[in-house]
Amino acid sequence: MKYTIGYDIGSSSIKIALVDIYSKKNIALIIEPQKEMPILAQKATWAEQDPEMWWNHLCVGTQRILKENSVNPKKITGVGISYQMHGLVVLDKNKELLRNSIIWCDSRAVGIGEKAADDIGENRFGPHLFNAPGNFTASKLKWVKENEPEIYSKIAHYMLPGDFIAFKLTGEISTTINGLSEGILWDFKEKKVADWLLDYYGIDAGLTPPLVSNFKDQGRVSISGASQTGLPVGVPIRYRAGDQPNNALALNILKPGEVAATGGTSGVLFAVSDRDSSKEFYRVNHFAHVNYTPEKSLIGTLLCINGAGVQYSWLRRMSSYNDFNLMNDLAGKTPIGSDGLINLPFGNGAERMLYNKTPGAQFSNLNLNKHQQGHLFRAALEGIAFSFAYGMEIMQEDSLDIKVIRAGNDNLFRSEIFSKTVTSLIGQNIEIYNTTGAIGAARAAYIEFDGLDDYSQNISSIDRLSEVEPQEETEPYHLAYQKWKTELERKI
Repeated sequence: MKYTIGYDIGSSSIKIALVDIYSKKNIALIIEPQKEMPILAQKATWAEQDPEMWWNHLCVGTQRILKENSVNPKKITGVGISYQMHGLVVLDKNKELLRNSIIWCDSRAVGIGEKAADDIGENRFGPHLFNAPGNFTASKLKWVKENEPEIYSKIAHYMLPGDFIAFKLTGEISTTINGLSEGILWDFKEKKVADWLLDYYGIDAGLTPPLVSNFKDQGRVSISGASQTGLPVGVPIRYRAGDQPNNALALNILKPGEVAATGGTSGVLFAVSDRDSSKEFYRVNHFAHVNYTPEKSLIGTLLCINGAGVQYSWLRRMSSYNDFNLMNDLAGKTPIGSDGLINLPFGNGAERMLYNKTPGAQFSNLNLNKHQQGHLFRAALEGIAFSFAYGMEIMQEDSLDIKVIRAGNDNLFRSEIFSKTVTSLIGQNIEIYNTTGAIGAARAAYIEFDGLDDYSQNISSIDRLSEVEPQEETEPYHLAYQKWKTELERKI
């Protein structure tokens, strides 16, 4: 047997998968560490992590998955990397870290992005960046320049989290088109790095890493990378993508009209199109998909809900229940609409789909004589599901043609309450796939670009589990949703 290995570098853990390159099936999947990795928040809107922490857990996890599955490292033929999007990692001329990574849910650069949008104007950033500058990697780098000039003066390389992991494995510094687009650093109209945005921010364009392509060799594991991970020297890195485009690939979302739905720490809708225009640049974002090329422009329109599964996890920690299934069972004994209890799940930073407002997570209409734990659990699931429906409305207003929706079986969609609420509100079935981001990254490591159609057919036959259909009677869901929207609009 021969294998590929896939890494999913999240903010809570590192997931690692081994895939058999012949059967395409997952052999093993592990999570490292067992407890969630810490996020440092020195101020209310900040969120940072030490990139060396990601690397250390990746090394421990790689050695563990190889040992536990008695895999000869020489049988590993390729590496794929998925990573938390929009983060900023900076290195000096000696390729040493200069500071913690400013990660995806950090909101400190919101004002910088808003000022850039006002100064540049939608007539320019719209067709070129396909996004408002926003609170993304470029704006975070500008924040460092403004607030940490001593650190900025030492920067020789900026990169995204996945670029850092590839660097640690290979010793080489590079990035991808889809990575730059996540940082709002790719010019879709000119089909090159948006150096003009860097010029606006006063950032040296020479700090941008060289580009490599997906589904081709992006560098090979070095002696140092091999000694720390247990991988063999010379194994190629063949794929790299942010977690949401990668989740879309894992769910077989590669063609126009296909939508990936993810209900993890954050909630995401990721719709693929070949569009060349949009009227929505603030509440949703448009990124180069993993199969984007300058010649074939496949765009992933992403709507992100920061406050999603993180809230349900918080409720579990605050309650006496250690099992999500028990919480779901208790929620199932509560009627649709949670007897009037309304939950807004937005407690994990600024929400782009709400124009970067931060209403916070909150429960409304709490009746201390009526509402029990089951009401809290159901209201939380409904609040997140309502947020998905709200996001779908935004995407449809932007003229996206949605033909199929797929979701993974390892997140909120395992909850019948959540999945039935979503399907009943959007009036469309959701296909459930048995896969994860790490498995998708591992599979991507053996794909040739011209073999994506074969990949798509194989994955459909292997991973498709079931299909969630809307309830026949949807009126109670719509009534509860309208009450939720009224509460949301009152709060924002």
